[in-house]
Amino acid sequence: MIVAVASTMVLTTNERTMNALAKLLCATLLVASSLAWADLSRDDAAAVAQRASGGRVLSIEKSESSGQPVWRVKVVTPAGEVRVIQVDVATGQVR
Repeated sequence: MIVAVASTMVLTTNERTMNALAKLLCATLLVASSLAWADLSRDDAAAVAQRASGGRVLSIEKSESSGQPVWRVKVVTPAGEVRVIQVDVATGQVR
């Protein structure tokens, strides 16, 4: 009887590999989902504002607009105008 119980508890190499792959897949999905909810970084906000304006970034600061967190990015356009572009922290969209 003890031999029968012990033999059912032993995993084959293939089963161990599948268990390890399943655990790796779960861990990867958890990491990927947490990255999807991460806030936009300062550098990413600067890149968004630079692409939107075609200009050069002068300064960046975190602020709020309508109760929502935004990156307030000051840029100088190719025409020499200074503009402030607000980039939503959560979505990366220009406001």
